[in-house]
Amino acid sequence: MSPLRLTAIAASACLIVLASACSSDDNSDSASSDTTTTTDGTTGTTAPPEQFTGSVDDFYRVPDPLPAGQPGQLIRVQPVGSMDGSTTVRVMYHSRDAEEQDRAVTGIITYPTAPAPDGGWPVVSWSHGTTGLASKCALSRDGGAAPAFGVQGVAVATDYIGLGPIGEIHPYLSKPSEGNAAIDAVRAARNLPDAHAGTRWMSLGHSQGGHGALAAAELSADYAPELELVGTVAFAPGSDFTKTFGGIDDIVARVTGAMALYGSVGEHPDIDPADYVGPQLAAAADVIKNECLDAIIGAVAGIPAETFYAHSPFETEPAKSLLLANDVGDVKVDAPLLLVSGTADDRVVIDRVRSLFSRLCAAGQVTEFVVVDGANHGDIVPRTSAQAESWLAARLAGEPPADSCQNGGS
Repeated sequence: MSPLRLTAIAASACLIVLASACSSDDNSDSASSDTTTTTDGTTGTTAPPEQFTGSVDDFYRVPDPLPAGQPGQLIRVQPVGSMDGSTTVRVMYHSRDAEEQDRAVTGIITYPTAPAPDGGWPVVSWSHGTTGLASKCALSRDGGAAPAFGVQGVAVATDYIGLGPIGEIHPYLSKPSEGNAAIDAVRAARNLPDAHAGTRWMSLGHSQGGHGALAAAELSADYAPELELVGTVAFAPGSDFTKTFGGIDDIVARVTGAMALYGSVGEHPDIDPADYVGPQLAAAADVIKNECLDAIIGAVAGIPAETFYAHSPFETEPAKSLLLANDVGDVKVDAPLLLVSGTADDRVVIDRVRSLFSRLCAAGQVTEFVVVDGANHGDIVPRTSAQAESWLAARLAGEPPADSCQNGGS
């Protein structure tokens, strides 16, 4: 079983981001096989999820019609395998998109087979870097274990809204699409009896997933008040969607802006990409919608800046307002943040992350900002994983966090 962590990091290495075996049965915090944890923390009776035995491809075909369900309610579960004292399953669960529509989302849950502590295991929710907009780009298809970053507990990894299900399109860099899906993956784990997941959770992500981890943190208090966010780790997160920072960042913004534009129809059918794109970009539409990241970069990156858009979505409504609404960094979250960036990153450049850090400080967010000299977009996670693991352990132990905003940054 290839670890999802390595798969996610490998996928993120080529990322271009907009302007960036059961455990014990005595855990009282876990839901039983016929209950679902609701959004107010109570449990309600519901039909158990389908124990899926078909092919991997068929797993991603959403039931039609989709039965109604609470956010985090499991639709189907498919065993993947067991290794090193943990079990991994592929899941489909309910979430909500930007229009508050009920959506089926896919992902991975990895849980320990050891007896759970009182109150259940803590949960690490991982948001991955850019892979594409189409179903075949969903990382859960690989079946690798979700990364736990040293935390002894449950790990979950969402595919985001629209990325797994066949026939849908992922609303790329949508704050609700990423954030709600990451939160509801935690709820899905709590609705998986053998996982014995508790209410304490951590939000982590790299690149697009860094944006997703921040989105989940910012949405969590209102969207999931029954869960306790312990901390957030954002590696090289995308942000500042209406800005560019020169050099290759201008190309980065165009490629990922095109992905965000074509992906937006997955939540906002009133937005027509044809109102914004130039003829060469229009000709690449099928690649953007149906292929994964490498093919998208190949089809889009070489289009000249002066003909890329007929009407820039960064300046033209309603796309401009949507970009602003999907940005992160202006909301204070009670849980602390570890923000990580590398000086040699040419995908999410250090100036973009410094701009995000300034906005986080202005919002009053407790943020430890770590800058790694010479780290690039592909190696920032492995180079700082040990530090992230220590930071998470300190949060779980209740130790006070450092705040770089109080000493002028890193």
